[in-house]
Parts: sequence; structure tokens; C-alpha cells
Amino acid sequence: MLPRSASAPQALRCIGVGIDTSRYGHYAAFLSDDLQPAADELAFAESADGYQQLQSRFDALARRHGPCPFHVRLDAAGQYADNLLHFLHGLHASGALALTISCGDPQRNKNYRAAVFGPQKSDPVEARAAARFALSERPAPVAPLSDVLRTLRQIASRLHALVRQRTRLINQLHHLLALTFPELALLTKDLAAGWVLELVHRYPTAARLAEASAEDLRGISYLPDQQVGPLRARAGTSVASLRGPAIEELVRDQVRQLRDSGARQKRLENLLAHTYRSLPQDNHLATIPGIGAVTAAVLTAFILDIDRFATPGKLVAYFGILPIEVASGIDRDGKARGPKRFVMNRRGNDLVRRYLWMAALSAIRFNPAVRALYARVVARHPGHKAVAVGHAMRKLLHLAYAVWKTGRPFDPAHFPWPSPAPGEPDDGDAADVSPKQAAGRKPVGPARSAATAACEGSGPDRPGPDQGTSVDFSHVRRQLPMARVLDQLGLAPRLRGTGPQRRGACPIHRGDARGRTFSVNLEQHVFQCFDSRCGAKGDIIDLWARLQGLSLRDAALDLVRTFDLEPTPRGTEKRNG
Repeated sequence: MLPRSASAPQALRCIGVGIDTSRYGHYAAFLSDDLQPAADELAFAESADGYQQLQSRFDALARRHGPCPFHVRLDAAGQYADNLLHFLHGLHASGALALTISCGDPQRNKNYRAAVFGPQKSDPVEARAAARFALSERPAPVAPLSDVLRTLRQIASRLHALVRQRTRLINQLHHLLALTFPELALLTKDLAAGWVLELVHRYPTAARLAEASAEDLRGISYLPDQQVGPLRARAGTSVASLRGPAIEELVRDQVRQLRDSGARQKRLENLLAHTYRSLPQDNHLATIPGIGAVTAAVLTAFILDIDRFATPGKLVAYFGILPIEVASGIDRDGKARGPKRFVMNRRGNDLVRRYLWMAALSAIRFNPAVRALYARVVARHPGHKAVAVGHAMRKLLHLAYAVWKTGRPFDPAHFPWPSPAPGEPDDGDAADVSPKQAAGRKPVGPARSAATAACEGSGPDRPGPDQGTSVDFSHVRRQLPMARVLDQLGLAPRLRGTGPQRRGACPIHRGDARGRTFSVNLEQHVFQCFDSRCGAKGDIIDLWARLQGLSLRDAALDLVRTFDLEPTPRGTEKRNG
């Protein structure tokens, strides 16, 4: 039904369509290019009849206003927009309508709706805001996903939910055992291990375990012999406060649920790997040592299209595999935390982080590029090996970006990555390999420039500079863009802006990540803090010196070591500092 106010057809340049999605149906609003209603709003069901109503409305608008493009914006609620997206892409592919389809981030749509309509919130308001956004902002269209990728994403989402459920079940078992046998948690860290579950299923309480003989415990598969004595001793002197048939059955039921969730997780992992292998085009992630088929499938399911990310740093930031500064609060010992402390960022998909952590532990042993980087970080921070594992996770994402971009499998022998001698730390390459390095050949076209934007200067190791090394400040600056330094320091995600100028909290004088006095120009590679109490400014060497507490010369040498740069142009003896 057309609006009563429209007395005669008018030619329109485009029509904006906003659709608010939900489980059982959707609500659509139609705006002309002057942001006035082009047709009555439509509520339609998630069914064939409802979709036919939407198509009929499109056809009526096309007949009334002539052939004009439709800019469609969906406000997605969970997965409820998948069928609708598939239907709209089908209409566009058939050539019947010219549709530009975008599916927005719910938070961004919410912010836009609040800015335009204030506190109003309803299906019509959400749809009108989406239609205005489509016309005003002209967001980039979303490409349709293949059925295999959509299936892979659904399996990964189900695995994600199951892994979270299994974590809750393990925590519930911890709570039960805290009442029935609290000392068990002091003897083993992994209460989900197979031998632990079998032990608890047979002997749910400390009293029952104290009655068992050493031979009975040795009959449990994979139970370490050295644990038999301590288990019986702790069970006999346990401070457990609950026992009896009812609590025993409760513990056994918890064990059965854990075992069932473990079996379901294994089946989903097998299904995920099988679906990944059926992709029409291999992205070669599974060729990277350390990344197996399941981890490759999980990464693929959440990345979907590597062209969504302009640089490897964007991919790293998307999954949150980077450190963040913590400079406030009190630690567990009741002491004030130091002025600067870095921990792993909690942002990102926890399923990807879980599998990437396990992949990093494997890559440290079998991937030459990751092994070299891990050894270098451990040599610098021997007391914080978890930090080195975080660097290994980041390295794997850079390698995944490279091989997917180039379409070539990983070549571990392309560079002579150093292998440390037994008992000696390695001085491996700190730079991230480019697609050329990963694939074993020089790629053609823009793929290399996109994949190596944050990886210039990578290659075989050169001897690290010492204090007597000549260093040319200008030559160091020319080799190292500001964006790469910010990424290395973990500052890039904290800065805001879309052009070369970025703003954020000053990392030099503010430890609480508040304020916007810190300005960076990514084209001129300079920074400045406009706070009168700080006033810091300069280039990459000045920034590195201020944050690391070094002199300019020491900062330049540290940059050379960290990013594997040339301290001076070849054939020169220029010295600074």
C-alpha cells in the first residue's frame, strides 16, 4: 500500500530500506532520497509469505518510481538475519532489482539511532534509523557467503557455546569437590583430566577414597603412580564437610555431564575439520606448523574473508592478541601496582584465543619462525614465559594472514630461521614474515603491499647492534613507520580516527587510558601531547625513548634490535648521539 500523501509518481535517485530483524518476523521502513517516506512501513513474518510481501513492496516501488537502486540496511539481531540476507542476495543476483545490501554492527546501529531519534526504541524507530543510515552513510555492501562458509560458522558457533558450557561444568565440579574432597585441587590442576574424572566417579567423596586400597587406585587408567600415596593420605585427613549417598550421586552426575560434553566437543571438532576441508578454495592455514585442521577451521569461521583486514595488525587487533597497559589498582599482595604493567587484552573471541593458545604451544616446538621469536622473548623476559606465548600467538596470526593473502602454503625452509643450541637462548627474528617469506615466492599485485604493510624489513637475522655500533637516526626513521611502532607498543587499538591523524590518551603521562590529548600523524610519523603538564612530541625515536625510559641513542639502538633494522646505510660510518 502506497502513502496517501503521494499524489503522483516521482522519479527518485535511490530508495533507502531499513529492516529491523527478529526471530519470528521483521519490520521494514522505506525512505526516498530526501529522507521522506517512499512507502508504508511493512511488518512481515519469517516465512515464504512474508518474504513474498517484501518482494511485492520492492516491485511496487520499482514500478512507481522507475528503475532506481535500493540501499538496504539490516539491523541484525543474532543470526535472525541470515535467511533474509540469503533471500535479498538472491533477488540481486537474479537481476530483478538493483540492491546494495549491508548488515550493520548492532552497537553502531544503536549509536546512530540514539543520535537521530534520541531515547526512542521500537521496531519502527530501528527500521527508520537503518534506512536513514543506508541513505546518508552509504555503507559498503556485504558479500554473500558460500553455503560451506555459513555452515562452518554455525558449527563454530555451536562449538563456542559448548566450550563455554564445559567450562561452567568444570567450575561446578570444583565447587562440589570443595565440599567433598577439597585437597584434590591441591594435588592436580586439571580436574577435567580423564584419570581425575574416573577417580571421582568411583570415589566421589574423601571418605570413600580413604577406604580404597593402593591396588584399587592403580587400576585407574593413566593415574600416575606417584599420586597414589598422596591421594590416600590426603583423603584420610580431609577437611571435607559433606558425605553420604546423595552427595555422591550429585558428584557422579556432574562427572557424567562433563564426559558427555567432552565427547560432544570432539564430535563437533571432527565435523568442523571435515567442513573446513570441503571449502571450495583452500586458504592453506593448516599448512602452518602448529595450526591444525580444527584451529584453521575456527580461524576461518570467524575471519570469513581475509580482505576484511587491510593489514596483519588489524587481524591481531580483531582477536585481541595484544598487550594492554594496566597501571592502577592493587595486586593480590595488597601492594600498589607499578606505574606500567602489561597484560594480555581480554577483547576478542575467547574460542579463537583458546585454540590459538594451544596452537602457539605446538608452534613453539615445530614452527621455525615462531620458535625463533619465542626464544628471543624468553631470553629478554625469562620470568614471564606466558608473555612469549602471547607473542607466538600474534606471530601465528601474521603467518595466517600472509598465506591466506597470497594463496600459497607456508614454506618453513624459505628463510634460515636460527635454531638455538641446547641450553642456549635463540636470537631469532622479531619481525613478522611477509607473504613473500611465507609462500616462498614474490606475490603479484597489491596482495604483497597489503600483507606487508606492517612487515617491512623482515628477513634473515642480522647480528644485534652493541653500544659501539654507529646509528643513523634518519636512516632508522625511514625504515620504520609510526603505525608499526604503535602496533608493537599495543597503542594502536586505543587511538581513534579514520584518517592519518589519530587521537587518544597520552601513554607517557596518563596510565588510565583517559583523555584525548595525544595526537599521532601516521603520514608524517610524528606525535605530540597537547597537555601542558606533558608536552611530549617528536618522532618514533622520541616516542620509544619516552616510553622505555632510554636516551635517544639507546632508543634508536633498541629499535634496531627490536625491528631488525639497519643501523646505518650500507657503506657509511655516520654516528649520532
